[in-house]
Amino acid sequence: MTSGPRERGVPRCRGELAGSERVSLRHVEFEALYQTHSREVWALVYARWLNADLALDIAQEAFLRLWKQWEQGEKILNPRAWLLRVARNLAEDHAKSSFRRNGTHPPQIMNGIRSRAPLPLEQLQRDETFAQVRQVVQQLSPPDREILTLRYALDYDANQIAQVLAITATAVHMRLSRARQRLAERLTALGVVPNP
Repeated sequence: MTSGPRERGVPRCRGELAGSERVSLRHVEFEALYQTHSREVWALVYARWLNADLALDIAQEAFLRLWKQWEQGEKILNPRAWLLRVARNLAEDHAKSSFRRNGTHPPQIMNGIRSRAPLPLEQLQRDETFAQVRQVVQQLSPPDREILTLRYALDYDANQIAQVLAITATAVHMRLSRARQRLAERLTALGVVPNP
């Protein structure tokens, strides 16, 4: 005696099959997303708080919010970016609520944070070095100044520089190498860059 389709676990109608497959695929997709990005989301929050448990809580909250968005039928084109943004926002919200609760961050967090601003002596040395570099750059030939400015002041890559100068990327690399060499020689002569 053979069993019918229902007894073998095969749904009777197409709608039922599509619905269960959709839920199953959504679970698989979510699990894959979690496996791929959970560490990155956790690390982002951990970097903010230096607390592994809190980072895990916030990361899981971000994934829970993603799941809820999916359940509501929201299309999220870039789940990774969405998760990172939500985790960052949740970490910031936690910071604000922590500030309201405590008035500040705990001392153990604040003591380990160094200001982004350089110390006065470091700033003075940096200003002096930049002044010397500017002076040497002004003495370089116009083509050297141009290519160094495009690369380091404007942060163009080789392809962008090639477009601006109407040369090949290979020529850009060659000209950059030579311009850097000439700049390094002059800076070394002034004692700005130590001899290798």
